[in-house]
Amino acid sequence: MKPSLLRRAVAEFIGTLLLLAAVVGSGIMGERLSGGNIALALLANTVATGAALISIILAFGPVSGTHLNPAVTLTDAWLGGTAWRETPVYLFAQTAGAFAGVAAAHMMFGLTVLSVSTHARSGSAQVFSEFIATFGLLAVIWGCARTRPNAVSFAVGAYITAAYWFTASTSFANPAVTVARSLTDTFAGIRPPDVPAFVGAQLAGGFGATVLFQWLVPRRTPRLRSSRAAG
Repeated sequence: MKPSLLRRAVAEFIGTLLLLAAVVGSGIMGERLSGGNIALALLANTVATGAALISIILAFGPVSGTHLNPAVTLTDAWLGGTAWRETPVYLFAQTAGAFAGVAAAHMMFGLTVLSVSTHARSGSAQVFSEFIATFGLLAVIWGCARTRPNAVSFAVGAYITAAYWFTASTSFANPAVTVARSLTDTFAGIRPPDVPAFVGAQLAGGFGATVLFQWLVPRRTPRLRSSRAAG
């Protein structure tokens, strides 16, 4: 039996909370312990995020499909996998969970609950990186969901781990994550003025990959069972 919308929304909220706690918390820990070595801090942030993604998807996937990402929910709704009337609930749960995850990470490390970021992430290279990061993420999700559904959690975790390093933006690839990270003035932060361009590029990349896979593997699939997120 399909879980109730309330159960799915709670799964999306908690899953996104844990994802942001992992992203922001590991960034804080990595920065504190790396002795100023940014590459080492990013490596710590990367490993923690990729591992957390796999675990969260495996745990919450059977309940909500673990979208954890508005780009995933919107493209899934566009393909008929998520009902449009349920989509706003998913989006609200993801966004609220993202902010709660940032707050939780700050509280664990003794910081102000929320703080506006001053970390600049602007320019065409950064924005294009977010297009590529999200295009790749949705390509991995749709490609695996349609051909090897049991591999989705591991593929998503592996892709985000790699994308942290091959994109100039360190692969946010998630509108809810991006907005929430504007309220952490830590290693993982992004200035609020830089958020709209990131979100626009993410949505464009997500829909671009979805259109591509409608052609590459032209069949509709049930609601995604265990996928997706991003860092």
